[in-house]
Amino acid sequence: MGVQGAQKLLRSTKLRMKTRLWMLTGCVLLAVGCETTDVPAKDVHSNGRPSSMHRGPMVAMDETGPMRVAGKLHDAFDLDSTMENLVFIDQFYRAPANDGYEAVLDQFASQLGEAGFGTVEGLELEFLTEELSAPSWNPISASLSMTASGSTTSLHAFSESGDVDRVMLPINAPSCSITGPAVLDIAKLEEGGILVTDAPLRQVMARAVQRGAIGVISASLQSFNVDPSGKMRHLEAIQFTNVPAGSETPVAQISTSSFALIKKAIEAGNGVELALDAKVRLQARPLRTLMARIIGRGREQEAVAMASHVQEPGACDNASGAAGLAESACTLAKLLRSEDMRWPARTIVFLWGDEFKQTRVWLEYTERRPVAGFSSDMTGESHSETGAIALLERGPDPGALLPLAPDEHTPWGAGEVTEDDLNPNALAVIARCAMNDVAAIAGGWISADHPWEGGSDHDEFIDLGIPAVLFWHFTDFAYHTSLDRLDMVDVKEIRRTQVALVSTAIALADPQEGDLARYRASLKMEEDLRVQVAEAEGRSDIAQAWRDWCEGASEWLDREMTF
Repeated sequence: MGVQGAQKLLRSTKLRMKTRLWMLTGCVLLAVGCETTDVPAKDVHSNGRPSSMHRGPMVAMDETGPMRVAGKLHDAFDLDSTMENLVFIDQFYRAPANDGYEAVLDQFASQLGEAGFGTVEGLELEFLTEELSAPSWNPISASLSMTASGSTTSLHAFSESGDVDRVMLPINAPSCSITGPAVLDIAKLEEGGILVTDAPLRQVMARAVQRGAIGVISASLQSFNVDPSGKMRHLEAIQFTNVPAGSETPVAQISTSSFALIKKAIEAGNGVELALDAKVRLQARPLRTLMARIIGRGREQEAVAMASHVQEPGACDNASGAAGLAESACTLAKLLRSEDMRWPARTIVFLWGDEFKQTRVWLEYTERRPVAGFSSDMTGESHSETGAIALLERGPDPGALLPLAPDEHTPWGAGEVTEDDLNPNALAVIARCAMNDVAAIAGGWISADHPWEGGSDHDEFIDLGIPAVLFWHFTDFAYHTSLDRLDMVDVKEIRRTQVALVSTAIALADPQEGDLARYRASLKMEEDLRVQVAEAEGRSDIAQAWRDWCEGASEWLDREMTF
């Protein structure tokens, strides 16, 4: 998820659901906080497979749609290869077009080439390039120390890109070597002081510099960064953020624990001096997007696209999404080449690059008609370590106008949606089927879907009227912090999420007989539930909005899923 999106204010609790467990006609719901993925024996479909632990409308379970390919994708998905990629990616502090970003794209290109992209007919591999508005930013090293009562304490430092404290330098932070007195109150700043605050950098930088600050140190965190386990791990977390390109103000992020040490020393009446040294390298480079394509046979001028961003330094956000999509592309290519899977009618596109821009550049480049888009973002969070579960974020629909059970917004916050933003389609219905299918294959899987909130590549599609969804995980307390490293990732969760995502894309790219009946039955389940809940809440307007939506979604199915 993008840094700017993370700055959104959390919405009013009036938009939150008051309970996390419902049992409604036509819908089985499981509390988000549940720790187990075991499926109760009684919760088994007629085909003998266990049903999903999915919070959302039920779907018609069948061997059609995503289920046709989900099992093969799940069995062929290479966990070891994915883990190797995760380890490789996690060693880099990745920013647009910097050394780590470039290394990851080159690694993916090599692996995709080995899978046949670029050499086998129908499997294409290409780099799309555009000018980068500012030089690429490469962090080399940094250190922050505190001197009080004649004693010097090292607070944070890194000398290698893989070091834990690497995110102490926000992206675009300048090189610097400064020493000055620590000041907690911006109103008491004097020339040569260093402001220490728990407010976000962007909120205070300009004012601090106006008052003579030579640097700003922030211990900011989001409310959802609090460790839900009670282990207080967030106290050592350093928030990952950025400052505007070209910024000349020395800045750094610190942990809550370090902030407390500085504050305690100042309140004790000791003169506290901070020393910040940072070295970064700026380099002019084009911005590359890696594109792999499976050219469709029959309707190749129509495309289904999946995007996963490489920039941002987290293992969950977004090494998991990028590595998972790379493994998915290689897996699918191998299955197609061995003829274990039918070649799709529509073209399937995979993209890796800079969030938002990678999708934008492809949409401007392609001559194919985009049928639907997907964002593969934060797909591998370990539920036991982060508290996050697998989520499907739908495009703008009536649930985004007013979330009613079983809908619930995440702490990310509701996006602004009006009736004019609604573009009826059944993409989320197909994706929900896929999540249920994966749960059946895996023997149970905790997941949910929720109304549109925004903040990743799916928005680029939606802005152009193209149906799109986001596969992700939240609430992840380690999100955008130094704690988002490999120990927060569950590689089997990556497999489950990626199989759901890619099987949805294949179902769109290659509809077959029987699919439409399953989607219609699932859409009817959703309409019945949504209308029932809305009318029970006295919201006939929302009930009618859902009726209109489902009618439009049915027309979309006729248009896009009938060959």
